[in-house]
Amino acid sequence: MIMSCFLLVINTVQAVDYQYQRDILYRPDSTNRYIQEMCRLDVAYQADAKERPVIVWFHGGGLVSGHREIPEPLQHKDYVIVGVEYRFLPHVPTEAIIDDAAAAIAWVFDHIQQYGGDPQQIYISGHSAGGYLVSMVGLDKQWLNRYGKDADLLAGIIPYSGQAITHYETRKMQGYSPLQPTIDALAPLYHVRKDCAPMLIISGDREMELYGRYEEQAYFWRMLKLTGHPDVTLYELDGYDHGGMCWPGLPLLLKFIEQHTQKNR
Repeated sequence: MIMSCFLLVINTVQAVDYQYQRDILYRPDSTNRYIQEMCRLDVAYQADAKERPVIVWFHGGGLVSGHREIPEPLQHKDYVIVGVEYRFLPHVPTEAIIDDAAAAIAWVFDHIQQYGGDPQQIYISGHSAGGYLVSMVGLDKQWLNRYGKDADLLAGIIPYSGQAITHYETRKMQGYSPLQPTIDALAPLYHVRKDCAPMLIISGDREMELYGRYEEQAYFWRMLKLTGHPDVTLYELDGYDHGGMCWPGLPLLLKFIEQHTQKNR
């Protein structure tokens, strides 16, 4: 299904009474100072929560900047929310950043029950670079396999304006310009398959997005459909540019989770 959204309104409801466990090192076995500094996450949860759906959120920043966050609109529902930080280019290669994302998700599989989360209901999402990372980890199974986890056990993959081709900062390091598209093993498109977790792909306005990002997402969606994926939807948020499309699109994430939670009961 492909849809265009002209207006999204976030309903104002009373915020859930969350507690926070912050600055958790998800690579505790490493003595590397940069890993110890960057490979950390925060968890927002309710003290009495049990078997709640989990949202793992990866921030944007072009793989070169940013900070972990737990988007405030997501805290209006009864979910456990994890905000993840990761290492950056050029200090480490792109593969190491994807591996950070996989390590964080593996940590969630192993530990989220103690925060009231259900490891069978883990949804991975993020904006821009974060959207790229969740697409890579969700489609290319090697990354979670390194940690003894199966990407197909994820409940859903929801990239917000993530690259579907090779990330432009990766291409820059390879000597290409942002307008020279390439698809290699570091592109989510390279790993399109019909049996990955359900996907919700969200883009900003095609005339306002960064470097043709909508067209990337549309082709990504089309190839998933052509492979026979049974549950993939694309939304275009009319009137929103790359930086502004994320929070207005968060209700779509919440609706996606609600629908799939009901479907799996």
